Amino acid sequence: MKADRKDWIWFGIVSLIYILWVIWLHNFWFLLGLGIIFDMYITKKVNWTFWKKRNGPNSKLVEWIDALIFAVIAVSIINIFLFQNYKIPTGSMENTLMVGDHLYVSKVAYGPRIPNTPLSFPFTQHTLPLTGGKSYLEWIKLPYKRLAGFGKVERDDAVVFNFPAGDTVVLAHQNVSYYSIVRDSAYMMRTRDLFLKRPLKSSEEYNRLGRLAVWRNFDVVIRPVDKRDNYIKRCVAIPGDTLRIINRRVYTNGIPQQEYPGIKHSYYIYLKEGQNISDKVFNRMEIYDVGRYANIIQVFLTQEELAKIREFKSIQQIIANDYFDEYSPDYFPNDTSYRWTINNFGPLYVPQKGATIKLNTKNLCLYERIIGYYEKNDLKVKDGQIYINGIASEEYTFKMNYYWMMGDNRHSSLDSRFWGFVPEDHIIGEPRLIWLSIDKNKRFLGKIRWERMLKVVRN
Repeated sequence: MKADRKDWIWFGIVSLIYILWVIWLHNFWFLLGLGIIFDMYITKKVNWTFWKKRNGPNSKLVEWIDALIFAVIAVSIINIFLFQNYKIPTGSMENTLMVGDHLYVSKVAYGPRIPNTPLSFPFTQHTLPLTGGKSYLEWIKLPYKRLAGFGKVERDDAVVFNFPAGDTVVLAHQNVSYYSIVRDSAYMMRTRDLFLKRPLKSSEEYNRLGRLAVWRNFDVVIRPVDKRDNYIKRCVAIPGDTLRIINRRVYTNGIPQQEYPGIKHSYYIYLKEGQNISDKVFNRMEIYDVGRYANIIQVFLTQEELAKIREFKSIQQIIANDYFDEYSPDYFPNDTSYRWTINNFGPLYVPQKGATIKLNTKNLCLYERIIGYYEKNDLKVKDGQIYINGIASEEYTFKMNYYWMMGDNRHSSLDSRFWGFVPEDHIIGEPRLIWLSIDKNKRFLGKIRWERMLKVVRN
């Protein structure tokens, strides 16, 4: 079939777009694809759309299949390189972002990543609908590569990223961190030995036994970076920063950070004798996470909400929840050498690519996951000496940038204070627009938060 003038025009347009895409990829092997484009429009030796006839009419079914294939390919390319939808599942970013907000997340804000696992079922994160099996194949594994974007992650940006601790998942308890489950298992074993008055083992041995018990009793999967759950938090520290939290206030490099109007903290509301605040009052303020204990109400409030509730005549007093001043082994770095709390944390250096730090057995727990897992070194400690790739080491130079993420709902957020740093290869994009917002606590058309529709997400 001879190419006409229209075919040459289309060949020129498609080739130009393809060449610009290859330049963006910065992988010029893909220029070989110009041969396929030339054949599709000019020589026409191969029928690249083999499911339909080149000449003559096709059935309605074939036309529908052709349209579906085109739509899947087009939307997949858009999701990978330009933007994707993200739905807010939890209240960790309230009141900035609400549960039920549907966001347009820009991939080009920080530069889109080339997928680590390109062989996957379209429009799924890691699990097939209906069957529940893995939605991806690991026959092809590509290294981390990020294309050029319009900017980089800045302090105070709201950021969508892959959950770092989601590399290993207990399928029966996917809403709980695998590492938390292992720690709980180890703690139960130690408690049992104490109760039975058995000789106690080392922490390392209990952790090893706890890990073995989890793998023995549950189905556990390991997921590549791009197939881990998506999270959204605010970046409060960027590479090279030193972070500290003092009495709930975040400091970077000794400077207190801006307090956003939407930031929430936990409070106890003490009611006067015989008084109450109904759920309807809280619901009108879009506050649904309310705990009640006799004449005490536990609730998460912004400063604006706090000031409004202080005016209620039924209030005796309101005090900050001091539970978050207490140490827990669930807080990063999960080591009793650092008894940090949710409200008082650090100081902690956030690693920058190319920076070198001094290492010792005390501060190793802060960076061991980076060294041994994210940056794929063989890390061992023997007789008080740290060995990296078999070499005794007293310092380490980082290969990637890292970030510290926290939710705006500061006392109801599973964030870096629990699982540590977010590597640069986990960064997905920046939320730009709320295109739909659904309030699950309301009915019918009342579910739609019309005032949030098409609202720009401002950092």
